[in-house]
Amino acid sequence: MKYSANSTALSQANAVFVAVFEDGTLSPSAQQLDTQNKISDLIKSGDISGKIDEITAFRRQNQHIIVVGAGKPGEINERQFKQISQKAFQAVKATSAQTLVNALTEVSIKDRDLYWNVRFGLEAIATESYVFDRFKSKKTDPIKLQNVIFHTDDKQAQLAVQHAVAIASGVKSARDLANCPPNVCNPSYLAAQAKTLEKRTALLTAAVLGEKEMAELGMHAYLGVSQGSKNEAQLAVMTYKNHPNPHAKPIVLVGKGLTFDAGGISLKPAADMDEMKYDMCGAASIFGVMNALVELQLPLNVIGVMAGCENLPDGNAYRPGDILTAMNGLTVEVLNTDAEGRLVLCDTLTYVERFEPECVIDVATLTGACVVALGQHNSGLIATDDALAEQLLQASQQTQDKAWRLPLSEEYQEQLKSPFADLANIGGRWGGAITAGAFLSNFTKKYRWAHLDIAGTAWLQGANKGATGRPVGLLTQFLINQCR
Repeated sequence: MKYSANSTALSQANAVFVAVFEDGTLSPSAQQLDTQNKISDLIKSGDISGKIDEITAFRRQNQHIIVVGAGKPGEINERQFKQISQKAFQAVKATSAQTLVNALTEVSIKDRDLYWNVRFGLEAIATESYVFDRFKSKKTDPIKLQNVIFHTDDKQAQLAVQHAVAIASGVKSARDLANCPPNVCNPSYLAAQAKTLEKRTALLTAAVLGEKEMAELGMHAYLGVSQGSKNEAQLAVMTYKNHPNPHAKPIVLVGKGLTFDAGGISLKPAADMDEMKYDMCGAASIFGVMNALVELQLPLNVIGVMAGCENLPDGNAYRPGDILTAMNGLTVEVLNTDAEGRLVLCDTLTYVERFEPECVIDVATLTGACVVALGQHNSGLIATDDALAEQLLQASQQTQDKAWRLPLSEEYQEQLKSPFADLANIGGRWGGAITAGAFLSNFTKKYRWAHLDIAGTAWLQGANKGATGRPVGLLTQFLINQCR
């Protein structure tokens, strides 16, 4: 599907989105199309109330008119605007229209400008049009709609289209990768995606470390998790260079890539264990961000790292009670083999010191405790640097890819004490999302660091089960902001 911003004549489109408000006001485009009082008559008869989420569709000659209820003028918020955009798109999908003019650009979102109207509208349509049927014998019928034109000539709207298209592409690539079954998407497959991305642009190179290289580096915490699987651990490093100063320090993004997590010897319950293919959503989101970055060609140096691994219980699997030596020399007593993500990440966080980063942000489906604390709406944010945390929270607020900062203080380190090693890999029942972050902080002393726990936000359960692509939007916006 192609997107653009242009004040194309409304009459030239197969379909049009126009807005009507609760006070009976018609948006300018709705007024223009109301030549025979069709919309006005529907308002007078009570068939159109203008309430949010109300969709009324009718045909005028060869044109589909989708009248969208937009509530009270100037009071609609971001979430509501995305919802009405998606619902309107559902209506147009059922038609034969190939070209849509989206005149919801005339709806004012509270405390937002036209740029965000177009960003949110495009991203909402891209989300609603997502299909993953790669493994189905009968494919989903393709959407007939080919072109979406946002009804404005504003330059900021055109910039919004550019940004939103790249982010939507990144979100799709993250979702596609995460939705793959674990018998296809293993650590080697994950690393191969990095190599595929390398072929798209001269701005990015990819390198892969296998278990032999990891052993030589002393990454024994990472390798301890992997030793129960026949599939070798793979650490994929994607290096994007486009900063005007080639020596500028890179921003490093690290993603947990447990392509399947059975919990190891500390085996997970059987119910819903299929969803543990999503334990690589951190890595998938980094892949999505790097895709968006390649599309946008931002003037930055960025390194994306996908830490691929499997956690399975065979005769060679690591055990509760084992003591592992991490790459930085710290020893870790394993109290629960299902707290494996932090063991993979701690060595990866040490490994990226070699890049002398401007900052490091890791993304991981790390703890069920974060889901208990924040539900499925906010990702958990932990940081050792206040300025970095604020930048991420700003990007979160801008994109509505929500995050909430959790505390990090010395008291939480007390919960990680072990009588036999430098650290235990779990800190007990209380504050589990925070003690996991506290554990990781012991391996981030040489740079500014932040951690995003996306265990609650990376995928949906139930009838709509599937990866969400979060936090690709948040992280890409963070990178866009670094260029201003």
